[in-house]
Amino acid sequence: MSIDYMERLPTPDELTETVPFPEKLQAIKAQRDREIRDIFTGASDKFLLIIGPCSAHNVDAVCEYVSRLSKLQEKVADKIVMAPRIYTNKPRTTGEGYKGVAHQADPTGEANMAQGLKAMREMHVRSVEVSGLTAADEMLYPGNYPYLDDILSYVAVGARSVENQEHRLTVSGLDIPSGMKNPTSGDLNIMMNSVLAAQLPHDFIYNGFRVKTSGNPMAHSILRGAVDQHGNNIPNYHYEDLHNLAELYAKKGLANPAIVVDTNHANSNKIFGEQPRIALEVLRSRASSPDLKPLIKGLMVESYLVEGNQKAGGDTFGQSITDPCLGWGPTEDLVCKIADAL
Repeated sequence: MSIDYMERLPTPDELTETVPFPEKLQAIKAQRDREIRDIFTGASDKFLLIIGPCSAHNVDAVCEYVSRLSKLQEKVADKIVMAPRIYTNKPRTTGEGYKGVAHQADPTGEANMAQGLKAMREMHVRSVEVSGLTAADEMLYPGNYPYLDDILSYVAVGARSVENQEHRLTVSGLDIPSGMKNPTSGDLNIMMNSVLAAQLPHDFIYNGFRVKTSGNPMAHSILRGAVDQHGNNIPNYHYEDLHNLAELYAKKGLANPAIVVDTNHANSNKIFGEQPRIALEVLRSRASSPDLKPLIKGLMVESYLVEGNQKAGGDTFGQSITDPCLGWGPTEDLVCKIADAL
């Protein structure tokens, strides 16, 4: 077998001991988990905003961003709950390029998973310390989730992973809201089957153990647009798309039906500056339909301190090294407009 076993990585328990999540932060997470969970169960009519950089690579920049986000959260706390988007694993279409801080603590250096996992956990712990906001991350590798399961308040499964059995079954064991994106093909039935699988209990192999899960009733759908056979991006956030998904929910009879709309990726044709327009259109659709209002629970927005992006190794503080993002000024303006529209 042509696999070289390079080194033994620390277990989640070992890394948690090395990088603990202090008791005072555990109390913050418990409160935040309730607030976000209540949005999906309908106990709260607040709106969820998952917002932050395409991928988080610099802990100081991330902490500056979430500190600003915390102050903005205070202004809109009566209507919005914000979960910083701190994505530490980056999916790559071909497998080439920067794969996130969990792979490379130094984006210009060699892959070092032991160092990367530690840096990933340190980044999440420190961001909660400076902001009081527990974050969202993407479950790119199901086996990595235990390294952060005591910290995260939201998990997303990406378009390339949503058909994967292990992702679906792992989400069925989570006790936090977990969004399942539509696949890049745009097939909503695949996404809904993924939500159903995540809501059901399962018995399977996970990280070397036989495990049983009870099902995750807060698993839900994320619309991120699609790509056709010619490589063209196709949005799926319009009024008709939202109603189509609402009808699918009605047929499936799933627990806690919910839609989150990703304002970037194929929905924006990868034009990051379109995100504010898309966000406000979704909110207009939500406000105009009594069927959609209780279903549309939140938005995803890619945003950072400095707009656009740069290559790995660039020296612009707070600018993405993967997909381009909104800058802070437009971000602050958009959050206030969302609050006004709710």
